[in-house]
Amino acid sequence: MKAFISEHLDIIVAQLKSDQLLPEDFQPRIQIDNTKDKAHGDFACNLALMAAKPAGKKPSDLAQEIIQGLQANEDFSQKISKMEIAGPGFINFFLSQGALTSVVNQVLAAGENFGHSNVGLNQAVQIEFVSANPTGPLHIGHGRGAAVGDCLSRLLEATGWQVTREFYYNDAGAQIENLALSVQARAKGLGPDAASWPKDGYQGDYIIDVAKSFLAGETVIADDQRVTANADIDDLEAIRGFAVAFLRREQDLDLKAFGVEFDVYYLESSLYKKGLVEATVQQLIANGFTYEEGGALWLRTTDFGDDKDRVMRKTDGGYTYFVPDVAYHLNKWQRGFKKVINEQGADHHSTITRVRAGLQALKVDIPEGWPDYVLHQMVTVMRDGEEVKLSKRAGSYVTLRDLIDEVGCDATRYFLAARAPSSQLTFDIDLARSQTNDNPVYYIQYAHARLASVARQAEEKGYSWSPRDTECLTQLNTDQEQAVLNLLARFPEAIKKAARELEPHQIAQYLRDLAAAMHSWYNANQFLVDDTQTRTARLMLAAATRNVLAKGLALLGVTAPDSM
Repeated sequence: MKAFISEHLDIIVAQLKSDQLLPEDFQPRIQIDNTKDKAHGDFACNLALMAAKPAGKKPSDLAQEIIQGLQANEDFSQKISKMEIAGPGFINFFLSQGALTSVVNQVLAAGENFGHSNVGLNQAVQIEFVSANPTGPLHIGHGRGAAVGDCLSRLLEATGWQVTREFYYNDAGAQIENLALSVQARAKGLGPDAASWPKDGYQGDYIIDVAKSFLAGETVIADDQRVTANADIDDLEAIRGFAVAFLRREQDLDLKAFGVEFDVYYLESSLYKKGLVEATVQQLIANGFTYEEGGALWLRTTDFGDDKDRVMRKTDGGYTYFVPDVAYHLNKWQRGFKKVINEQGADHHSTITRVRAGLQALKVDIPEGWPDYVLHQMVTVMRDGEEVKLSKRAGSYVTLRDLIDEVGCDATRYFLAARAPSSQLTFDIDLARSQTNDNPVYYIQYAHARLASVARQAEEKGYSWSPRDTECLTQLNTDQEQAVLNLLARFPEAIKKAARELEPHQIAQYLRDLAAAMHSWYNANQFLVDDTQTRTARLMLAAATRNVLAKGLALLGVTAPDSM
């Protein structure tokens, strides 16, 4: 409906220009917002306020002219029952009953595609998320990244983008060396208390599992890799390759249990094997953005807005961590991804400027500010009012699998996606497990289950309806029904806004609002009444609401149960 109003306002602006009341170069950014108080209508717009000065009129006078122009349009008048001037010149729009109830037909006709749009014009977008080091089980921070990244993927797909989900494995560097040494130590029967235990070794019980599998000569398959252990405890390279493959497989199993799958797994080690890191460095040198100092190679990142230049190659000959990131993102660009979104932990904030500076220094026409980033803050897990810090299997942190086993996949996904990524998150295990209205995922799923129960009862009683029964929708006139109708009409815009702003938590909030409106409607009205028109109208609205609840939950990767 916002688009409908906007189109007609554009016509009014064009007419005002034709009448020479507005200059030809006037290009207003018309803002149409949902009103907070239904006493002020359903929508409000600021056109009169924006156009008053160039038109040389008072905002209220211009608003009256705009209203008169809109009222002259028969199609507009059929959908907008009333317009009022509010405040200094806002125009409030009141939807007609027919326009309000038409959303029921739209939902039922579109089915699971209701709310979809083609904003993305079928363009390619790559979303990289999780991208954990294959050195241990996924922790709860990885879980938040998985939830947010997957929800973003679903939102962008719903708005017409061709999404590629990518996982970047940091399978090179000091942490992988520590992993191999830790597994080797366990294979030799050593523990963390041993004098020869690696200084930065991993101590979780999972290292014992890796060592046992290696000694048993097991074969593991991780994506496109098939690795068979040779059981030689002195072959550190073989241990390294097996341990990485073993933990990649474990992480992949955890993600599948979480309902997350990827299209592409990209290995950091492949950047070195293919010479892409060295080629990137040589290009930066050739472009004149590097210099030698103190035995190290530096990148002039200050030329691109950084607060100081950064070391690229250390005195020992090894590259700093942001250099392969630059090579990796150059590869993304060369693969044709003009839009890239990286979902990462907030601890990656410092690398953003360096990576973008490196990409600009390559001079390959990569736009400034590319790629986009969504950074999530830390998660604190609570049980019985106390913070949960340790996992026996991981040794030093709460794993994603711990939470899935505790509260289930649905609650874990919802809670991790339900707050803005930029906000710190407290995950209350007791709340997530509760079956009360205080638990938001239970509250939303229960709304869907209640409507499914209504549909079953109607079928048992032989009550049927058809999407063609549109004339009965005029019966939807209670305050509770009007509230539900208004929220259903907002769903398409809610998806667009959440996708545009890269904020999946907006869908979680929308679902809470819709569930609240639905429960109020359910509690205040009987559905299977004797009057056929009223009963049919309510069954149709119930079906539409159930559809939108299920679709919204699906965008969050959460199921919509028919019974609870």
